[in-house]
Amino acid sequence: MERKYFGTDGVRGVAGEPPLTPEFVLKLGQAAGAFFKSTVKRPVILLGKDTRQSCDMLEAALAAGLMSQGVRVEHLGVLPTPGVAYLARALGATAGVMISASHNPYQDNGIKFFSAAGDKLPDEAEAEIEGLLDRAFRTDGIGTVSDFREAERMYLDFLASKGSSLEGLKVALDTANGATFRLAHRLFQRLGAEVFVMFNTPDGRNINKGCGSTHPEFLRQQVVEMGFDLGVAFDGDGDRAILVDRRGREFHGDHVLYLNAMVRREPGVVGTLMSNMGLEVKLREAGINFYRTAVGDRYVYEKLKASALTLGGEQSGHVLFLDHAPTGDGMLTAILTLKAMRESGRDLAEWYEALPMYPQLLKNVRVRDKHSLMKNSELHAAIQQAESQLAGQGRVNVRPSGTESLVRVMVEGPAELIEKVSAELVATVERLDSAS
Repeated sequence: MERKYFGTDGVRGVAGEPPLTPEFVLKLGQAAGAFFKSTVKRPVILLGKDTRQSCDMLEAALAAGLMSQGVRVEHLGVLPTPGVAYLARALGATAGVMISASHNPYQDNGIKFFSAAGDKLPDEAEAEIEGLLDRAFRTDGIGTVSDFREAERMYLDFLASKGSSLEGLKVALDTANGATFRLAHRLFQRLGAEVFVMFNTPDGRNINKGCGSTHPEFLRQQVVEMGFDLGVAFDGDGDRAILVDRRGREFHGDHVLYLNAMVRREPGVVGTLMSNMGLEVKLREAGINFYRTAVGDRYVYEKLKASALTLGGEQSGHVLFLDHAPTGDGMLTAILTLKAMRESGRDLAEWYEALPMYPQLLKNVRVRDKHSLMKNSELHAAIQQAESQLAGQGRVNVRPSGTESLVRVMVEGPAELIEKVSAELVATVERLDSAS
């Protein structure tokens, strides 16, 4: 069944506009409640959120819909997305729900469901929930709501148990004014690091604004100017982490995969179409298989499971360690990477230099209809022409954003070629969009 509302990362949109209106979210809660009630007699659903101002409105509507179907709702409050996933599994809940738009600006929001195992709800289950949205619901039992006050403690205990001593390290943290703002510094201090934290004063509108994993520029500057050993930037919902080495260089997901794969002696690693060719080459030199999937942690997860592997992720810093957790977790990624770094006896700067990257240029082009544009035969012809210009020395990837009205144009290869090839592709996208 084709899904109308659920994308690769739940139901996303601008808060207050369809589909993220209180009326629709109430209906979504009713449909989800009816779905989970068909699987278990007395469903218990955990409900978490990030710091954006629309979360309270959507949380109230969703909880009302769930309770109208007899669901017991446990509010977790502001908590990173992976914390919701962890607690769903640890507490034996029927499901978990996170209200967040991850790294997007505060105007956006989203609703993402997790199964009792803590992983994303399967496509088939999301399709079933969508199929119930046309039903005329009536109250079917009256559920209850309460606050689960141990959420932060349990989640921090779990994370701390996975780390190792960070004694002697001076670490700067950027919490993106998001879901990690109360937790990240406590975790790193608990592990013994000397911590300086920034962007930890959310006001509902400043989540991800000029900060976090998508904007680590200020963190990079501070690491160098203040003499920190490293920095870590999280995104708004805490499932991503971008590290910064002592020289202020961005140690992103490809670096994280390489360091951990080498230290953990992984048999194989899963990346995406956006993973740099430099990572693939270096892993294969070390005898480590590398597999690519479509962009999206859902696809990385599916390939890891199908291949019986544990390590995979994206350049964005969304990394999966399936031997520790069923979903990406920024704080877990950071502490496991630092644990591997210390085991290796090399710092992040040395590991950064051990992975030479192929030049890569990524341009985001705002368009009106990304899906129809991607079906345009003229665009496909332009992509083929771009690939022929690279003559086997690089890659081209043009894809629609999963969460925004953007087409992402990535060109990788020799520096003298990629500027020209990228500019031609971007111009083609813009021309086709304006003509549509």
